[in-house]
Amino acid sequence: MDGTVTPSPTTTAMPPVSALDAGTPTLPPEAPLAMPEQNLREGSLQVRHQRTSPPGIGVRRFYLIGGTFATTAIAVWVMLSVLWPDGISVLEGCLLGLFVLLFAWIAMSFASAVAGFVTVVARAGRKLGIDPEQPLPTLRSRTALLMPTYNEDPRRLLAGLQAIYESVAETGQLEHFDFFVLSDTTREHIGRAEELVYNELCDRVDGHGRIFYRRRADNAARKAGNVADWVRRFGGSYPQMLILDADSVMTGDTIVRLVAGMENNPDVGLIQTLPAVVNGQTLFARMQQFGGRVYGPIIAFGVALLHGAESNYWGHNAIIRTQAFADHAGLPSLRGRKPFGGHVLSHDFVEAALMRRGGWAMHMVPYLQGSYEEGPPTLTDLLIRDRRWCQGNLQHAKVVSAKGLHWISRMHMLIGIGHYFTAPMWGLLMLIGIGIPLAGGGIDLAGDLPFSPARYWHGSSQGNAIWIFICTMFVLLAPKLLGYIALLLNPRELRACGGAFRAAVSILLETVLAALMAPVVMYLQSRGVFEVLAGKDSGWDAQVRDDGKLSWPALFRSYGGLTVFGLFMGAVAYAVSPALAAWMGPVIVGMALSIPVVALTSLRRTGMALRRAGIFCIPKNSTRPRCWCVPPSCAAPLRWNRR
Repeated sequence: MDGTVTPSPTTTAMPPVSALDAGTPTLPPEAPLAMPEQNLREGSLQVRHQRTSPPGIGVRRFYLIGGTFATTAIAVWVMLSVLWPDGISVLEGCLLGLFVLLFAWIAMSFASAVAGFVTVVARAGRKLGIDPEQPLPTLRSRTALLMPTYNEDPRRLLAGLQAIYESVAETGQLEHFDFFVLSDTTREHIGRAEELVYNELCDRVDGHGRIFYRRRADNAARKAGNVADWVRRFGGSYPQMLILDADSVMTGDTIVRLVAGMENNPDVGLIQTLPAVVNGQTLFARMQQFGGRVYGPIIAFGVALLHGAESNYWGHNAIIRTQAFADHAGLPSLRGRKPFGGHVLSHDFVEAALMRRGGWAMHMVPYLQGSYEEGPPTLTDLLIRDRRWCQGNLQHAKVVSAKGLHWISRMHMLIGIGHYFTAPMWGLLMLIGIGIPLAGGGIDLAGDLPFSPARYWHGSSQGNAIWIFICTMFVLLAPKLLGYIALLLNPRELRACGGAFRAAVSILLETVLAALMAPVVMYLQSRGVFEVLAGKDSGWDAQVRDDGKLSWPALFRSYGGLTVFGLFMGAVAYAVSPALAAWMGPVIVGMALSIPVVALTSLRRTGMALRRAGIFCIPKNSTRPRCWCVPPSCAAPLRWNRR
């Protein structure tokens, strides 16, 4: 396992002319690399302890598991004191079971956030010899940068590629890199536009012979199939490949350091960066990128600290050892019909698990900046993408039991599955909480009850019920608080985020908006889970990246039913008791106001107004990296009918 690439002896000497390609491809000579499909029913873990695994990794994982259990046990003990005095009914038993699972879920995030906070404040967690404060290393090998695309705006796409190309050129090591645009576009007019803009780009940066383009005639297996096709045809020429997304931008400095990290650690198969969400214009996009900047590192550093050499892969902004990927990440087609059968949708988790099974280390380097992506401009666009991710994660139920996987790899998949089941579980918890006093006759329809749910449950302790609420809110909101404290301890970042006061206002506003949108997300994620279980496929369409407000008819179609349901629930709760309506208020208000909240957060002018006021600012708003700056003629979007 020395990380070398062994090309097939059938490497051609001329650029290929293949029936696999549509349009007019521009490609280098082929260097085929075998990439066999992996058997999920056979196999064994090749290396249990990686050389690059950080010291004390067992202690770190014991802390995560032990901390989660200890925090949950305390909360369950208090919850039992609320339910136990008059015995536990069937509904209360169901409530307790859901509470245990859901509190353990947020307790695990809390424990991870605490570990991440300590790592961020201590400026620790650097590994693989990748140190952004050291001089730029000199490279020895070739790397391919792959940018898959599917029905995207070609000018926007290639503007990002130009930014990356020019940033790599500034490092003085451009000769070690080739760039590939791997198109799966199915709309012919977009495909023709891709070729036109590609040629313009090559002329503009003198990239002929270094920037390549091909469009698949058959886009089988989606993005995973797109990358696998490249590996099988050209992977033999490149020891490393850096996978990008259509909205990815990375600095040349970061890319060179990632390649050096692979060269200096021949048993590492993948290094994942932490992409910062940027370029948001709408209120929704700006609150997302602010949260990602302030809270994201706390979570990511905690994850990297606890995962060690068994980190996950997010599908983009990561560098991969080509030979290791070819040997171990060939994805099989899952048995059965869609949505659980067929091609693996959320391929990144599975590819990482199979590479780790094959003996390769997988690392995450959240401290390495210079890795960027764009987020969805509206909540609607986020939920459309989330529906596809929901199906992909639930499909992992067919993969998680594969032979030979590392237990951390299985945990990655189980957490992904659990993420989507928490939404219907929260909904059930709320409904059971309402049903307990109704079933027990604990509510007097003729009179008002005090402002306490403890009075709904006979014999329960009002003080302990309040403690349960306080404990849950603290564990839930702790990552935000820790992120703010870490920000206060970093004066440079704090100034770029508008200062202590504006950052605090931003966090408060983000928390309020997130709380208002939480019932919408809960409802639509729950619906997505039930649709997948019922056999409904999510399909595959291009992601919306342009800013622009949603039409009112579209808003009413998407959220009208939820609004009516929220108003109905509020009326029923108030008829039963104003106190009950008050306790259900956050959920009821979020549902009832879903249309105006989604409309307001989708507006660009709202986001820009808050930016001018210093709200939801991130450091890169004031210090834009040069790799973001592209000529306006290149960045201008190409218009086409998206229908």
